[in-house]
Amino acid sequence: MTAEGKTNNLICGVIYTTVILFRNLFYYVILTSDKTREKKMDHVLSVDQFDRSALEDFFKRVDAMRELVKKDGGDERLAHHVIANLFFEPSTRTNSSFTAAMYRLGGGVININDVQKTTSVAKGETLEDTVRMLAGYADAIVIRHSEVGAMARAAAVSSVPIINAGEGVGEHPTQALLDLYTIYQEKGKIDGLTITMLGDLKYGRTPHSLAKILNNFDVSIRFASPVSLAFPADLQAELKNDVSVTSSLAEVLPESDVLYATRIQKERIDDPAEYEQIGDSYHITKQSLAQMKQDAIIMHPLPRVDEITTDVDSDPRAAYFRQAENGLYVRMALFDMLIKR
Repeated sequence: MTAEGKTNNLICGVIYTTVILFRNLFYYVILTSDKTREKKMDHVLSVDQFDRSALEDFFKRVDAMRELVKKDGGDERLAHHVIANLFFEPSTRTNSSFTAAMYRLGGGVININDVQKTTSVAKGETLEDTVRMLAGYADAIVIRHSEVGAMARAAAVSSVPIINAGEGVGEHPTQALLDLYTIYQEKGKIDGLTITMLGDLKYGRTPHSLAKILNNFDVSIRFASPVSLAFPADLQAELKNDVSVTSSLAEVLPESDVLYATRIQKERIDDPAEYEQIGDSYHITKQSLAQMKQDAIIMHPLPRVDEITTDVDSDPRAAYFRQAENGLYVRMALFDMLIKR
């Protein structure tokens, strides 16, 4: 890498750290204010809002949603209520599961995708004005945005709940909730497990949120990634569990109870040579399964490209499609909890 490239990376790192600090300060203010203590879940912006007790209560609500869908397909508890999906970035699972969750509870959905091209944002409308406007139409707003700090801006002006559906390289709290619920469902417990996060741990917001929410439990965390895509040091400093770091996939396979694979995000890597250099070093294949525990599970937030080969799908340890299904029940539970009736 050239000296100019190193300087640019350093500047980007400083800017990213500054934005994270200001975002965390905002979350601290809203989560510790008198109003927020009375209504802890006015918004879902960060995994920091959930302590262990809140998570255990929430899982009971998710269990109830799961049973409801399996038995009756849903109900009408949110009839005549509407949510708005405001997605500035592409999404399949997150958008679809939020939409399905509202329909399963009898409500309606305003779906706004490709915001930059199809809305007044293209004319220069600010996020704040868009949120204020949608709050007059909807009972909650689900937002995916490319900028860290966007959720704090939205929550500061919204009169209805804001749900963070993914924020740049920052957090994805509802994904962390469904990931944690999947571990609980599949393994019957969370405490005592060795949980390995694999692949793009620098840009991937899903491992960031999962690692943070695991602070509520007693687990061992393993990070396995290329050095260039390592878990951010400032976020690792926030973790309370035992953490080890390696660049070797073979090293972590035998000891992992949960293997959480992530896609190498080509769209977030500026240098094509860096992407090509990583290659298939962190791919899970049929051969990988032979090195894993028989009761381990493989998770992935999806979409996958080729980091888990399709011949793994038929193995009972492949939990990623069950994980995606759990997103429906988790998001139903969130709407049930947040929307005032």
